[in-house]
Amino acid sequence: MIDLRMLNIEQRVQWALENLNPNFALTSSFGAQSAVCLHLLTQQFANIPVILIDTGYLFPETYQFIDEMTARLNLNLKVYKSDLSPAWLESRHGDLWNKDLSGITQFNQIMKVSPLQKAINELEIKTWFSGIRSQQSSSRKNTQIVEQRGHVTKFHPIVDLTDRDIFLYLKKHNLPYHPLWEKGYVSIGDIHTSQPSLGMDDSEKSRFFGLTRECGIHEVNFKK
Repeated sequence: MIDLRMLNIEQRVQWALENLNPNFALTSSFGAQSAVCLHLLTQQFANIPVILIDTGYLFPETYQFIDEMTARLNLNLKVYKSDLSPAWLESRHGDLWNKDLSGITQFNQIMKVSPLQKAINELEIKTWFSGIRSQQSSSRKNTQIVEQRGHVTKFHPIVDLTDRDIFLYLKKHNLPYHPLWEKGYVSIGDIHTSQPSLGMDDSEKSRFFGLTRECGIHEVNFKK
């Protein structure tokens, strides 16, 4: 098998599109540096489904960024949500994100993981492109370019890119960071569990009050 580490990111995407099992999709949180993968994938597969999991608790700036990038790249955006609205969730469970790690885990399962599983099943996705990078957190440092998650192949074309690589790609293609990047946010999720990392000794503490880094989306194993 070809050593994907020896290919540049454009060549990796080309290889995946030619050799992995369709149907293809890209997930995006429309976070700090999400424009890189959105641009990278749509340059070779313009109509690739872009799955957004909308918890209903995203920052206003994130919704604006979603609209901006969707218009700019003509994205084939597929928005998935929990069966529970934020108001209904809170009426049943209260503020789960304030109930330590168990509450955060339950919130993520209801509002993020379950909608992702629904998206993968409904769209019959076989190859899932993701923009996660090993430099982002300790929980991602051993991530491989290609991984098998049940019947779904997960492909990480930019996994070994550094922050500088990201900056250079954005600059080369005149792409924006998320607007909250300049306010010190390096990881941007829901409004109640994301903080700017300015002054923190560890940027991983800027998500979920430092209790965890992962929301569960990138740890799912899909069953047929």
